[in-house]
Amino acid sequence: QHKDAYQVILDGVKGGAKEKRLAAQFIPKFFKHFPELADSAINAQLDLCEDEDVSIRRQAIKELPQFATGDNLPRVADILTQLLQSDDSAEFNLVNNALLSIFKMDAKGTLGGLFSQILQGEDIVRERAIKFLSTKLKTLPEEVMTKEVEEFILTESKKVLEDVTGEEFVLFMKILSGLKSLQTVSGRQQLVELVAEQADLEQTFNPSDTDCVDRLLQCTRQAVPLFSKNVHSTKFVTYFCEHVLPNLSSLTTLVEGLDIQLEVLKLLAEMSSFCGDMEKLESNLKKLFDKLLEYMPLPPEEAENGENAGNEEPKLQFSYVECLLYSFHQLGRKLPDFLTAKLNAEKLKDFKIRLQYFARGLQVYIRQLRLALQGKTGEALKTEENKIKVVALKITNNINVLIKDLFHIPPSYKSTVTLSWKPVQKADASQKRAGEDTTSSSPPKKASAGPKRDARQIYNPPSGKYSSNLGSFSYEQRGGFRGGRGRGWGGRGNRSRGRIY
Repeated sequence: QHKDAYQVILDGVKGGAKEKRLAAQFIPKFFKHFPELADSAINAQLDLCEDEDVSIRRQAIKELPQFATGDNLPRVADILTQLLQSDDSAEFNLVNNALLSIFKMDAKGTLGGLFSQILQGEDIVRERAIKFLSTKLKTLPEEVMTKEVEEFILTESKKVLEDVTGEEFVLFMKILSGLKSLQTVSGRQQLVELVAEQADLEQTFNPSDTDCVDRLLQCTRQAVPLFSKNVHSTKFVTYFCEHVLPNLSSLTTLVEGLDIQLEVLKLLAEMSSFCGDMEKLESNLKKLFDKLLEYMPLPPEEAENGENAGNEEPKLQFSYVECLLYSFHQLGRKLPDFLTAKLNAEKLKDFKIRLQYFARGLQVYIRQLRLALQGKTGEALKTEENKIKVVALKITNNINVLIKDLFHIPPSYKSTVTLSWKPVQKADASQKRAGEDTTSSSPPKKASAGPKRDARQIYNPPSGKYSSNLGSFSYEQRGGFRGGRGRGWGGRGNRSRGRIY
């Protein structure tokens, strides 16, 4: 009976500032009483959300959740998602709060609006909608995030993942790995399969294509935390052995200051612990062994070009060797007779000579490092130089333990070491004197996190017979590959998706 009066309020959006302010309050207030005018009311409120006067816009946005009833909710969610492109911080916060309030009314309906904009909206809206999901979903209570809602998120995310940039992919993995229903073994397995699909492990690997290298590294980084004794890394380890290792020296990256080869070897080492049964185990172990030999030099007097060899000590690249030796040690457990039965006697002898030479160099470094760190505790260990020395000691200790294992007759694969860049699990490890027990299977914990890449330093030990190069060691934290993110994968190009709406 008051339909005409409500129509007058709707017409207020065409009036002056005072009329608009009143309309912004009264249109939502009486909205539920006039279902036949629902469309006109929502459109009128939308006009106010786009008004030039910021205070009118804010008032109109704040009231939008009142329109989110029944079939109108997905539409309101869609509108609010588009409004995330606002550059006014107060307005942006109101949009966020409004979205969260309708989430609690109907999570699936709200997600429908968000995903429709992620799939079809403008780039800025897509970007902010993804960020909204990655930051806000984890704050919602369990009664909102039901199993059905989580399944809907997974289904819709799969559609989006068909066409994403590297940065978007990382955010979606953050969203999905936070879902309660994917915390199970089968859930993590599903996530690994999603990452493997994204990494496109069926394609031919092109080491000179920075986009191809970037994609593989990004995806592998997302997969590594998901692997466990029950969720195997076999597919990734196989791909690295067959396609990446043979091309290691040709890898290219646009990320300045990143040792791309070391980055790859670190990822391989981390994955090797969780590798399941591999089809071409012997052939892949051979590829790994051959790559390891490249970094395990023969003593100078036994080098082929004898005349200059005596003057130059070969470079001992400890960081590379730690990764390769660890990976070989992990996969070697699956084929323990590889060194004795699969290699001929000459090759095994050659390998033992290389191991022995490397071990001698190691002992010199370990002594130098222990001496340099002796008696240092607390603050003294926090200087950049000492932090690097602590990590260098962990690397050399690790290699020492693994070499001792391989020197057993027959070679043993029983020792356990913690990779130098990984935190030590034991709670009391930090109390140990740095440099204590060079054969320990748990190397001393570094006092605090290593230097960031932009402040990276290279440790140069005192000069001496074996001291030509611990400088090859550079401490690079995993995950420092952000420079390459945001470049398009596949046909997405440089973040411009080129869609026509």
